[in-house]
Amino acid sequence: MSSQNPPQERRVVTEIPGPRSRALQERRAAAVAPGVSSVLPVYVTDAGGGVVVDADGNSLIDFGSGIAVTNVGNANPRVAERVRAQADRFTHTCFMVAPYESYVEVCESLNRLTPGDHEKRSILVNSGAEAVENAVKIARYATGRDAVVVFDHGYHGRTLLTMTLTSKNMPYKQGFGPYAPEVYRMPMAYPFRWPGSREDCGPEAAAQAIDQITKQIGAANVAALVIEPIQGEGGFIDPAPGFLPALAAFCRDNGIVFVADEVQTGFARTGDLFACEHEGIVPDIVATAKGIAGGLPLAAVTGRAELMDKIHAGGLGGTYGGNPVACQAALAVLEEIENEKLADRARAIGDIMLPRLRALADRHPAVGDVRGRGAMLAIELVEPGTTEPDAALTAEIARRCHAAGLLVLTCGTYGNVLRFLPPLVIPEHLLKEGLDVLEEAFAAG
Repeated sequence: MSSQNPPQERRVVTEIPGPRSRALQERRAAAVAPGVSSVLPVYVTDAGGGVVVDADGNSLIDFGSGIAVTNVGNANPRVAERVRAQADRFTHTCFMVAPYESYVEVCESLNRLTPGDHEKRSILVNSGAEAVENAVKIARYATGRDAVVVFDHGYHGRTLLTMTLTSKNMPYKQGFGPYAPEVYRMPMAYPFRWPGSREDCGPEAAAQAIDQITKQIGAANVAALVIEPIQGEGGFIDPAPGFLPALAAFCRDNGIVFVADEVQTGFARTGDLFACEHEGIVPDIVATAKGIAGGLPLAAVTGRAELMDKIHAGGLGGTYGGNPVACQAALAVLEEIENEKLADRARAIGDIMLPRLRALADRHPAVGDVRGRGAMLAIELVEPGTTEPDAALTAEIARRCHAAGLLVLTCGTYGNVLRFLPPLVIPEHLLKEGLDVLEEAFAAG
């Protein structure tokens, strides 16, 4: 274990949040707009490995990874060293003014690592929303078409266009309209909620989506189909087998740009470097962010050269996109993933967690579904024997976990999903202890 990481232990020494965090929360209320919320108002002083330490000295097991960002840990030595060295040299020139090698290196790595052996180009931006928005811009420009197809339960960001692409109204869209035009939403292959059988979900959902696209929009009018290979905020919905391949084939046959939003699923999180590899999907464009740079703001769009090369000079870019410090962090993250075999580690985390989560479901009828891949897992809570969402129980279980020193996140269109995103470097003893805490939270009811 790196000396930069705090002790790898769960430690609860005050109520959570404790007095120092509550005092900081009072300062926050006077200074920070209330529209910015926090899952758990503990104020962090240290983090790394598998723990987050707060201002009161509590050490919480981290099952959130900053929403799938700190896959290599919050204080990874390789990342920290590259960041320090770059900050000593320069922190900014703007790549559009005076470029630097690390931006090129990151793009070369993404072109090599994203699915497919075709020729690719990449651009670097600041956030997942910016990456998705640029992917749509590129697809529209390259095809000369306007329509964009997205899916129920999808989440793509908070900018005007990506908010439009997103399915969930509250809190992401409520009161922020009107929205961007030419966006069309299709049914998602959601096995737990599909009216037919799980086995038929993939082909049936794909057939419905293709039929609606053909009838309502016209395939020849669609610039891009944008989809998360596993939906994130929508509830960690792992599409039924066959759904993504059918959509990819439809796009290929009709000149539609297939955009994989790998913002949350990318960089070894699901046990593959990218989640679309699970069914052999080769996207035309891949949007990445979150886990790309160990917590520094960086995102990317990687696409087929024939698409990316169509855009005129100056049509893509941004002042901070591909910041040199963030680029060095990204290069360190990619080295860490490869050298430490973190995709294998994600699968090993899944092998430990999934049997425990399934056993939990066997004991507690409120757990309607267990799903996900690798270290991107979730349980959906419902009224026993039904598919009726139980958001109140979900919030209560999360509260019990937080009080006992386990940081967990909720999600889902209905607010009834507990999602688990432990750092890929979490020690096994903390992973198992976190599952113990989760089980105790359910037993306490």
